[in-house]
Amino acid sequence: MAKLKPNERLVKMRHTAAHVLAAASRELKPDTKLGVGPTTENGFFHDVQVEETWTEQDLAKLEKKMKEIRKRNLPIVQREVNKDEARKLFKDDPYKLELIEQIEGDTVGVSDMGEGWFVTLCEGGHVESTSKIGKFKLTHLSGVYWQGKESNSQLQRIFGVLFETKQELSEYSALLAEAKKRDHRKIGQELDLFTFSPLVGPGLPLFTPRGTLIRRQLEDFVQSLQEPCGYERVFIPHITKKELYETSGHWEKFKDDLFHVKGASDTGFVMKPMNCPHHTQIYASQPRSYRDLPLRYSEVTVCYRDEQAGELQGLSRVRALTQDDAHVFCTTEQVEAEMETIYNIIIEFYSAFSFKLRPRLSLWDAKKPEKYLGTVEVWEKAQDALRNILDKKQADYVEEEGEAAFYGPKIDFIAQDALGRDWQLATIQLDFNLPARFDLTYTDKQGDKKRVVMIHRAILGSVERFMAILLEHYAGALPLWLSPTQVKVLPISDNQLPYANQVTTELRAANIRVEVDDRAESIGKKIREAQVLKVPVMLIIGKKEEEEKKVAVRRREAGDQGLSALAQIKAELVQEIKDRK
Repeated sequence: MAKLKPNERLVKMRHTAAHVLAAASRELKPDTKLGVGPTTENGFFHDVQVEETWTEQDLAKLEKKMKEIRKRNLPIVQREVNKDEARKLFKDDPYKLELIEQIEGDTVGVSDMGEGWFVTLCEGGHVESTSKIGKFKLTHLSGVYWQGKESNSQLQRIFGVLFETKQELSEYSALLAEAKKRDHRKIGQELDLFTFSPLVGPGLPLFTPRGTLIRRQLEDFVQSLQEPCGYERVFIPHITKKELYETSGHWEKFKDDLFHVKGASDTGFVMKPMNCPHHTQIYASQPRSYRDLPLRYSEVTVCYRDEQAGELQGLSRVRALTQDDAHVFCTTEQVEAEMETIYNIIIEFYSAFSFKLRPRLSLWDAKKPEKYLGTVEVWEKAQDALRNILDKKQADYVEEEGEAAFYGPKIDFIAQDALGRDWQLATIQLDFNLPARFDLTYTDKQGDKKRVVMIHRAILGSVERFMAILLEHYAGALPLWLSPTQVKVLPISDNQLPYANQVTTELRAANIRVEVDDRAESIGKKIREAQVLKVPVMLIIGKKEEEEKKVAVRRREAGDQGLSALAQIKAELVQEIKDRK
């Protein structure tokens, strides 16, 4: 979830609160060993290790102790000490000692709270005293491995939120409560959309027929927008030799995040974490002329990343993610037109969900060129090209240094959901580096070899993550076109079953996803259960409806709509589905 950066004062308050949390844990449990404690988008967390672990019920006790420390108005002083002194200060803190050895230079920063009452390793950035940390609330716990490695010790991560005023905290707490109601994991189980199995493994979701219907609708929507623009589908294997990623540059940066595969031979394979290197090899499979360009390859395919167990979260963070992926190979002169086409596709797609989009130009960090592929000249050229597109679209965008992919800058689209939360979703990425690393060329009009340009684009991003966002955005009440069951036919008694089946058959022939509830239950119970399942339209059939060859229409949000001729409601539904209202 992406957020605009909060003001510097608020960041300092949250940073200080993380130290206050650590101090509270140690005061209540002197055996506390401390990990790291950074700020988050809306608060802070701290990793701790205690002999008798904290529970959710203990959060109130910890929060009370933090408030006591806040009242003490303890001064906070930042200072530098040499590493020998630091080792003495933290002789009983093994994780701090490990961090000291990882820090470059002869000195390290320490934060001194209450004139030596509580000292911790820190680079600085605090408010003046504990009384200045604002209004906070501890929210939850999770288990994590030290420095994210499963081979290391397990710690507890204690999360909190913090704002400058009580009103802001109250408003955010209400937002958290609503978000909890809308948790996609809860909704997914209630609506029978997906599940997880301990035999399959964490982070590997299994989609039911109902959940798969939603996936297919989303994928088909994207294809309906891009195929008229010349995108062609390709298909690639799910494994590759590691040499592909050594050439692309992914191996050096991501080799520890890949699933490694060992077969009968000595050749080492990995499960693909992305698709672009494979797609370059389709392009490279034969000589290309300027007449062939642009080439637009698209694919909806699963990628695999060895995420840490503690970081997995429902569909939001998984080990098997389905990417709606496409790559355009074009000339430099074609870049602007291709990127504008992608931009238009993204805007049209997200308008169907009433998401507010805000573009962000994600730039490289020129102070750390070692993190990226390519030269300064290549990066400046690529960033200017993206900036020109945004200016041409008269977009209200922000620029963020250090948010680029390691191979090129990008335009990221931030979508705001119904709860006002921001999510980074669609992206357009311009890449001069992979074509150079794979020597991807074409022959121009003069017969000379020229380097092709590569554009990466994603509309949905990860299908799983997008589904999670949608389920929470709509609180499970998906629009008609996207709902697994669009219509429920509810006969009042068994006497109306023949007509109910006739209605169902006619709607199904119009490609409407319809089910008949033929159980011997009261009509009230049938309606309530259809509401629980978030069915958009219910057609109720009693004796009168059967005699008049009509149906009583009930909408999920609007309630009873009165009687309608079957042909009329069928036409209305077909049009609504077509328009993706």
